[in-house]
Amino acid sequence: MDFEKFNDIRPYKDDEIQAAMHRIAESPHISNIASYLYPGIDVNMFKQLLMSCSTVDDFQKKVMRNVVQKIVSGTMKNLTHSGTENFKEGRRYLLISNHRDIVLDSAVIQFLLNENGVPTTESAVGDNLITSPFIEDVIRSNKMIKVIRSTSPRELYMVSKTLSEYIRTNISQSNSSVWIAQRNGRTKDGLDMTEQGLLKMFDMSGKGDFANDFAELNIMPTSISYEYEPCDILKAVELFIKKRQKYIKGKDEDLNSIITGIMQFKGNVHFSFNEPLTADEIGSAAELDSNERFKALAGIIDKKINSNYKLWKTNYMAYDILNSTNEFANMYSSAEKDEFLNYISFKMQSVEEGLEEVEQILLSIYANPVVTRKNMNL
Repeated sequence: MDFEKFNDIRPYKDDEIQAAMHRIAESPHISNIASYLYPGIDVNMFKQLLMSCSTVDDFQKKVMRNVVQKIVSGTMKNLTHSGTENFKEGRRYLLISNHRDIVLDSAVIQFLLNENGVPTTESAVGDNLITSPFIEDVIRSNKMIKVIRSTSPRELYMVSKTLSEYIRTNISQSNSSVWIAQRNGRTKDGLDMTEQGLLKMFDMSGKGDFANDFAELNIMPTSISYEYEPCDILKAVELFIKKRQKYIKGKDEDLNSIITGIMQFKGNVHFSFNEPLTADEIGSAAELDSNERFKALAGIIDKKINSNYKLWKTNYMAYDILNSTNEFANMYSSAEKDEFLNYISFKMQSVEEGLEEVEQILLSIYANPVVTRKNMNL
């Protein structure tokens, strides 16, 4: 791979890790991080751990594994997964998943792959989240690809083409699998749908044969299911505002969402690594004209993501509450429904206007995965 071409977006290589670890260890943030991960430990011991990392794998196994384990044990009731057998030795994949949490979606994927002896992926992350040299060092040491969004429309084509080329080269040359979200930004309304623009971006680096170009990417749709939606009330309020005016992010809003998503209780969480797209599935889309083929391919990915999305009691209860029905009453008890209603009431305490509408939006975030499953006849 011509790394020079991709220097601005690629993760760090092994020979760049020790310098990055030194910079991270000298950061003023390191004391707080050390006290969170290892309460009572001397910060110098944590710095020594960082300095002992000489490769990307070292950093992921010695540091990031403990970070994710701390989050999992502290904010999740159960973390389960399925489909790791779909990773075949020697092959690399493009994981396209629904996107519910800024940091945890990709972080937990790496954790689960590492725990199951599967090579971890590189992960695409928007440059809007890279707010300091410290954060850049951490994420690029953790196999993150920088997705450049803060650019002019004129330059967007070239940076998208470069990203497309980087992802294709990585996978086709068996360097590393790659994770990317199915859309630009998190799903806010609970409706997980793949943006056709994403697929068109992948197509930019192809050779002009739709079927072969997408088969080369080994696309593995991946489903992420949280029992309690990360940043649920923040998403509901944002959707409420967007109905009335253009939504403008506040200062440090992304950072607040990252922290909230990490710290919030998430209940049960399930990750499903689904069977990769087959040549026949891609071929059926390739037979269509122009934009229709991208629409069809997105539909195939969406069907795999949503059919393997694990519906929780929160989803069924929200659907029944919103629709004043007992259609899924066999999936939960009256006590569980009361508990969920108390949870919704607690979340609503921070809302200052549009109480009834925000509550409806909040419930719909939980209900919409059920709506999608019904609409797709899954």
